[in-house]
Formats: sequence, C-alpha cells, structure tokens
Amino acid sequence: MPKRYTLAELQGAADVLHAGGVIAYPTEAVFGLGCDPHNQAAFERIFTLKQRPSTQGVLLIAADFAQVEHYVDMTKVPRGVLAQVRASWPGPFTWVFPRSAEVPEWVAGAHPGIALRVSGHAPAVALCRAFGGALVSTSANLHGKPPARDLATVTEYFGEALDGMVDAPLGGAAQPSTIRDALTGAIIRT
Repeated sequence: MPKRYTLAELQGAADVLHAGGVIAYPTEAVFGLGCDPHNQAAFERIFTLKQRPSTQGVLLIAADFAQVEHYVDMTKVPRGVLAQVRASWPGPFTWVFPRSAEVPEWVAGAHPGIALRVSGHAPAVALCRAFGGALVSTSANLHGKPPARDLATVTEYFGEALDGMVDAPLGGAAQPSTIRDALTGAIIRT
C-alpha cells in the first residue's frame, strides 16, 4: 500500500516528489496524480499508470502566481489579460498561456501552450508550497474511467503503483476546473 501522508506530513510527500515519485493528492473536485514537471521519467510513469497517450499534455497546479510565472511567455500576454486571469486566482480556473522555453516539451504534449492553475484548495496549495513549485496535475483515473473522488478509488485504480497519497479532503467543486484560453477567453473544457 502506498504511504499515506497527512497534511502534517506534507514535507514527506514533497520529498517523494523530489526523488522522482508519483503521488495522488486532493484538488478542488477530484484526486489528481502529480509529479515534478521537470522529471521526465516520473511524468512518463503517470501516463503509463493512466494508460493515456502522453501527447495530450497536462496542466500544472501551483500555490501562487510566482510558482508558474516563469512558464508563461509574458511577451505574448497583454497586461489586461494577465490582470483578468490573476483576478480569477486562487481558484478552480485553469488558463492556457503561450508557453516559455522553461516548459518541458513533454508537459505540453502536442499543444503550443501551457495550462496553469493557481489553486485555492488548501491541501493542494500546501503540497505545492512544501514541494517548492508547481506540480503536474492530471486526474487520478485510468483513461476513460471516472476521476477518483476518494482514496479508496485511487487505490482501486492504481494499487501499489503509486509512491504516496495525500490523505486530505477534496474541495467543494462538483467537477474539474474549467479550462480557458487566456488570450481569447475561449472555453476548452467546462
């Protein structure tokens, strides 16, 4: 059974992430799978676990804007757009930005942009703070199955394959975050 980390033990979960591990953690609506976005082996392991093509890309979740700002090509983002996005954070809003050269190719998949969210969900925020940066966030499920909403389902899907799980509640959202294009406002996922 993967080790369960309480909110008081998040530094242990962060250490697992720094060592190249993959963990499940609660987000606003569902459990997510996370890893260090700069660790390609951990990233590829998530897609193997999910049985999902890695070309789909993932979003990154963060505790604050400073943890994701360097992933955005700020030369392509008008000041008014940035102000609008920042006004929606922290919260369950994911925005796709033009990506900077600091985004690992594998994180974006076949997409030209990078999807980012500054979470308002205290356990996810605390995990990003303990880790010291943004984390990969993709729903904890096998491709085509419903996202896990509890640790029992995470365990059913992945058994012993994860390196850890954060034992904390989900946020109050009924569905995963809306994803919008930051430049056009177009809804990519509701």
